[in-house]
Amino acid sequence: MSGAIESPATFVKQPVRASKWGEVIETMRRDWMLYAMLAPALIWFLIFMYKPMYGLQIAFKHFSAFKGIEGSEWIGFAHFMTLFHSDQFLRAISNTLVISFYSLILAAPVPILLALMINEVHSKGFRKTVQTVLYLPHFISVVIVAGIVIAFLSPTTGLVNTALRALGLEQVYFLTRPEWFRGIYISSGIWKEAGFDSIIYLAAIMGINPALYESAQVDGATRWQMIWRITVPCILPTIAVLLVIRLGHILEVGYEYIVLLYQPSTYETADVISTYIYRLGLQGARYDLAAAAGIFNAVVALILVLTANKISRRITRTGVF
Repeated sequence: MSGAIESPATFVKQPVRASKWGEVIETMRRDWMLYAMLAPALIWFLIFMYKPMYGLQIAFKHFSAFKGIEGSEWIGFAHFMTLFHSDQFLRAISNTLVISFYSLILAAPVPILLALMINEVHSKGFRKTVQTVLYLPHFISVVIVAGIVIAFLSPTTGLVNTALRALGLEQVYFLTRPEWFRGIYISSGIWKEAGFDSIIYLAAIMGINPALYESAQVDGATRWQMIWRITVPCILPTIAVLLVIRLGHILEVGYEYIVLLYQPSTYETADVISTYIYRLGLQGARYDLAAAAGIFNAVVALILVLTANKISRRITRTGVF
């Protein structure tokens, strides 16, 4: 035969590779129940988180409620220049950073210490009781917590001033003193959230291999040495991830609690970016300036998250993304 015999494989029809959209449609058809469960959350995010972003353009416009967003005049970065020349806005940035920094330094280690101490409790009954007592404040409304703080520090009937009066000391109206506000805010925040935040660290501790502790015990290690040499290093990735998340919210000091506690006499140390936006936008009807302040807040938070995540990946090889 003069011609070469072709391989049978050449006559086999090669399968046509489906397009990406075809693969997506096929996946959605196969797992339609999972996508149906995802749909309500996705719709909620689209309506309440992404759709309002359309209104952010008023930060670059001289917004008028009568003209609307489209009819308002573009003015570029004029609102941002106004903010950076405002003493009140600069004061709000300074107060936000100070309160967030103190909260990060003082409040972040407390849940870790609580988790380590709870893990060392061997009595199940006592352990459950302690956990219940520590978790309960998290479920108390911020309004109720503010009421408790105000009643506790009342200049006439408050427990603190009653004790001061019994000791013959001068009574103090703490909530009108600027120098006391940050301490009150941070300490009450620790009381409310530290117990609940310790759940994550407790879960990380429970995931540690028990063989590590058994080996250390055979080698004669003390409980303190096992905590320092085994427990803390094993939960370090969890600590790093939560630290990155906390840094992302460093400029988002909860305004609800501050609004309930602060007064004009404490603006010097209590006024933060969120309360400044609240007063400027809702009370002063300067929606364009408030939107500019909100964009500045979001951009700085994004930079902090990206930076902290990169540092965390370099040090602990763990990050949020």
